[in-house]
Amino acid sequence: MRVLVTGHLGYIGAEMVPQFRALGHDVVGLDAGFFDECDFVRAPERIEELRVDLRDVEASHLEGFDAVAHLAALSNDPLGDVNASITYDINQHASVRLARAAKQAGVSRFLFSSSCSLYGAGGDGLLDEGAEFHPVTPYGESKVLVEQEVSRMADQHFSPVYFRNATAYGVSRRLRADIVVNNLVGHAVTTGKVLLQSDGTPWRPLVHIGDIINAFAAALTAPREAIHDQAFNVGKTGENYRIREVAELVKEVVPNCEVAFAPGASPDTRNYRVDFSKIETSLPGFRAEWTLKQGIEELYRAYLAGKLDKATWQGPKYYRLKTILGLQERSALTPELRWVE
Repeated sequence: MRVLVTGHLGYIGAEMVPQFRALGHDVVGLDAGFFDECDFVRAPERIEELRVDLRDVEASHLEGFDAVAHLAALSNDPLGDVNASITYDINQHASVRLARAAKQAGVSRFLFSSSCSLYGAGGDGLLDEGAEFHPVTPYGESKVLVEQEVSRMADQHFSPVYFRNATAYGVSRRLRADIVVNNLVGHAVTTGKVLLQSDGTPWRPLVHIGDIINAFAAALTAPREAIHDQAFNVGKTGENYRIREVAELVKEVVPNCEVAFAPGASPDTRNYRVDFSKIETSLPGFRAEWTLKQGIEELYRAYLAGKLDKATWQGPKYYRLKTILGLQERSALTPELRWVE
């Protein structure tokens, strides 16, 4: 199968590409290259790429592909807070444009990387795919809007599927420090403190990036009727945790560290628990394999092997917002996040 992976040089994409290739797929990438200076230990695999901004994709770029795995997005809430209009421009409008172009080009499967953050202020009950949306950030709202708009394109020739990923964690060649599990382990390893940015009470569903990749891989070959215009929460029902529980697990794994609260730590409006029974029973070929403790142990080993130190950890390299702002300060990126010629 010939597959376009957007965001192939990002946190998940850098690990998705080799797995797809190992499964025998012909993989082409599309990526803005914002994080080309952010490798952890080693660089992502280099593959054939489309040299076009996501916002400028046309149907002609997508001819000959069987599927699109759409990961590319401004990928965390602080970026959305800095400039919400750019988040909507890229995460919503460009994603819908990509789907429309894919359909026009005859691409049969469109796999969209959505997010459980669209449930937002969801409370303490378990939320399945039929739950109401309560996004509290531009990032979360953009995911809702893409799902709604792309769903209207679904027909007998074009099958979109919406993967509502739990909060991701895990080792990647394009590591991110701005997601909760990776962040807590990194602080513990480099400072001796498991540093909580909130009061620790919010619920989060958590999923290893390997399980996200497995879900996308399963959808490439699943029977059409199993995935057509379907949303799937991606994770395991037993992997919902309060943030304080995550911190305690990190403390168990990383020697000689203590749980601490960052200055100004306060309740977080993002609070949701998620039911993953649908994907566990209804996506052929998928099985979530990772537990949080296994993921924390993997991160701990990788951080030690990579000789991660405090200065590097607290610098801009693994924080998406800091990297973007640094490129703008160097006049490499415009305010609209286009490369300066």
